[in-house]
Amino acid sequence: MDKPLIGIANSWNDVVPGHIHLNELAEEVRKGIIEAGGVPLTFGVPGVCDGVAMGHAGMRYSLVSRDVISDCVEIMVQAHCMDGWVGVTNCDKITPGMLMAAGRLDLPTIILTGGPMEPGRKDENGLDLQSVFEALGANKAGKMSEAEVLEIERCACPGQGACSGLFTANTMACLTEALGLSLTGCGSMLATDYRKKELARATGRRIVELVKEGLTARKVVKKGSFTNAIVLDMAIGGSSNTALHIPAIAADFGIDVDLRTFDEISKKVPHLTSIKPSGPYYMKDLDTAGGVPAMLNRLLDDLSDEMTVNGKGVKDIARQAVVRNEEVIRPKHRPFHKEGGIAVLYGNLAPQGSVVKQAAVSPEMMKFEGTAQVFDSEQEAYEAISARKIKAGDVVVIRYEGPKGGPGMPEMLSPTSLIAGMGLSNSVALITDGRFSGATRGPCIGHVSPEAFDKGPIAAIRDGDRISIDIPGRRIELLVPQKEIEERLAKVKVVDRKPTGVLAKYRRLVGGASTGAICR
Repeated sequence: MDKPLIGIANSWNDVVPGHIHLNELAEEVRKGIIEAGGVPLTFGVPGVCDGVAMGHAGMRYSLVSRDVISDCVEIMVQAHCMDGWVGVTNCDKITPGMLMAAGRLDLPTIILTGGPMEPGRKDENGLDLQSVFEALGANKAGKMSEAEVLEIERCACPGQGACSGLFTANTMACLTEALGLSLTGCGSMLATDYRKKELARATGRRIVELVKEGLTARKVVKKGSFTNAIVLDMAIGGSSNTALHIPAIAADFGIDVDLRTFDEISKKVPHLTSIKPSGPYYMKDLDTAGGVPAMLNRLLDDLSDEMTVNGKGVKDIARQAVVRNEEVIRPKHRPFHKEGGIAVLYGNLAPQGSVVKQAAVSPEMMKFEGTAQVFDSEQEAYEAISARKIKAGDVVVIRYEGPKGGPGMPEMLSPTSLIAGMGLSNSVALITDGRFSGATRGPCIGHVSPEAFDKGPIAAIRDGDRISIDIPGRRIELLVPQKEIEERLAKVKVVDRKPTGVLAKYRRLVGGASTGAICR
């Protein structure tokens, strides 16, 4: 009993493709802990795959799971007096939930992310999860047969790991490395890479050393660590979901990070790689080009020199890194976009802010004015898009899908992929108080705050209203006089889905999207 007790929070299950190999990694972590003189204690936590949950009621549970996961880790680690812990994770809300627990517990912690999936292949074309959703849109538009859709479905996700583009799972894995809470190289290293098991074993050895050194999570992660993570996020063009997760994680570290921080950094840090859905490359290409360390090498002048669980400063890691492909990871003087991947828009439609993945928006849609087509649920919008009732020049508005209104703030990959698959992503915009998948591309603006359930201005929009979107100018406006907006809001009858169980509890606890949908 004089040996350190090391928890292993393992999110393995055989539901989530990104997690089916995590038992193998957790076993290597166990071996490393024993080799270093510790006692490994493994326990499980829930895991929701957003790709599997997408497009039905299950999507309302994804963001909710983030807080449940952090609570599960806290309960197990505190109740059993563990001296440190390793989070074995991979997808969507599991990694953010574990990071929240790291800040809350302030014990020696390392996060081991399971790695990206290999990209799928069909003929000479690369495929991923997004390909399947957009194929459905092409089928609805009469551009693809059902047999072709099924063939894409069979080829798109070939095995273990997080979906192969820079969607939420892989974005958060990269950001965890930049925060300093993963061993170097972990964020982009593929699930199938032989080095992953070696890294898992090294993680087990290192966590015991951290306990002996007394190096806890809050001693590693400082305000500058979050700045570094956001700098990397902008340079890689990460998922817009980071605008929810980073503020929530920071809050559990006792640090304030808000939406304006994202936008300030976005205006200074260029987009240096172009990974699906923003561009042609996959996570495999980023890793081959040097991964997160090589990206940090490009960003040296923008980084704060913070500690990492490697025992090295982040700038030392960046200086030692080598960029192995100058096209996949471009220099600053030759970026894919002069600004970072995410933009934050304000205006009378989003007084507290809204978020768009501007790296995935075509140049012709950076400024857009269109006619509102309003839906009070994702399903209503999906049916209208499927019936080809949406035309060029429309702005699809999906409301009552925010943290409270959903409840659970579901992602909207189904309608956005339908729009893209139908060839409308350069002529139709979509705004919502819900979220978008990291796989979303096009002028899709989410996290509109305040949400409709709280009688935010999005609740006042009517069919036929004109909406102006100016991404470079950071504005989103409902072109209706303010007095009329206020009169409409006074008469709004809020859509209440009357949730029960965990969703009802979540509604009582959750805050707004603009501050990270934090539960209090």
